[in-house]
Amino acid sequence: MRCGATLAAMNERLYTDLTGWYLLLDPTEDHHEEATVFAAALRSAVVGDCATLLELGAGAGNNAHFLRDSFACTLVDASPDMLALSAARLPDCAHLLGDMRTLRLDRLFDAVLIHDALSYLCASADLDATARTEAVHLRPGGAAVLSPDCVRESFVETCDLHAADDGDRALRTMEWAFDPDPSDSEFRTDYSFALRRGAKVEVVHDHHRCGLFSVAEWVACLQGAGLIVELRPRPLEGIEPPHGYWDQLLLARKPMESM
Repeated sequence: MRCGATLAAMNERLYTDLTGWYLLLDPTEDHHEEATVFAAALRSAVVGDCATLLELGAGAGNNAHFLRDSFACTLVDASPDMLALSAARLPDCAHLLGDMRTLRLDRLFDAVLIHDALSYLCASADLDATARTEAVHLRPGGAAVLSPDCVRESFVETCDLHAADDGDRALRTMEWAFDPDPSDSEFRTDYSFALRRGAKVEVVHDHHRCGLFSVAEWVACLQGAGLIVELRPRPLEGIEPPHGYWDQLLLARKPMESM
């Protein structure tokens, strides 16, 4: 389950010294369908103009690549390397370094988006803090889309293989997601990367600590921040089961009476 970097002090190599390989693992074109769904959900929910978008945990900018024609995008990520990758690709978007749990911009937006970077929220306090961040940055009548890759109800252990080539560079990856302790709120995703430049191959292990929460927990944290929540379908075409992905997303509206 590929995730844009989210939280301060992250040590995952995919978001630091391996960022130059990121788009081989997670190509931009794979995000077109979901970005279209996110945009449609936001437009259907926002009262009035839907022109400004804050994306938290924006990673390499794969969603914004498709959303920037419809929204003035402000992209936030906790990884300086991922933020630099996105800024180089999307110079027409604003880029800010920040943690989705504590970010305060003193500005309101029509819409907020958080995609699979939500996977790095590992404690219920992180969910509550992120929900507050969304709420304080939404104008009354605005809306947010949250799309966690998986929830407790959908999670299954998976092991996926990825392969991509780019000139003299090639990447082969095993991605293994599993839950070593079902009694807590976390699961693990371990990556084994074989990275080839010309004839030289480097093998790297990268361990990712991820959060796992029920649908009810997600809904409760958003409602606790004063948002009105509903579920919308999330397309999973082309993803072969078993995959663990959640086939819905969370749409949260800020009431007009919040003015």
